[in-house]
Amino acid sequence: MSSDVTGTVGVGVGPRAVAIIIDAILFYIVGYIFALISGDTSGISFSVDGAPACLYFLVAIAYYPLMEVLLGGTVGKMVMGLKVVKEDGSPLDWGAGIIRTLLRIIDALPAFYLLGAILVWTSPRKQRLGDRVAKTLVVKKGAVVTQAVSGQF
Repeated sequence: MSSDVTGTVGVGVGPRAVAIIIDAILFYIVGYIFALISGDTSGISFSVDGAPACLYFLVAIAYYPLMEVLLGGTVGKMVMGLKVVKEDGSPLDWGAGIIRTLLRIIDALPAFYLLGAILVWTSPRKQRLGDRVAKTLVVKKGAVVTQAVSGQF
């Protein structure tokens, strides 16, 4: 008998898109702060280059696995009442968090997470590529991840 965790379906594109927008606003604010420190602001626009740009990039890359592994989700996901879990319902581990983050680059292609949205729309469990490879789900915070057991008798 083998265990297959096909019972729980993740959340769809809508709540995930709102979470991405919230995180993007947060990144804009952080970027603006970096630009204020380096003196590259004008009105509401900013420019970050050199060492501040490298630091900003590192913060942006570290944000996703740190927030999702330590707190269950990014600020956007938490505001939307979402969390990231492994397919078996256990908390996200570092390996899965890093895989999700690295594949986010592909999911974001060609623009505005179009590939990721298509994959969520066509996935029975609403998983983007990063979720499929990392074996994770984005679920509502109070959701219980169920496991369906199948086997041969």
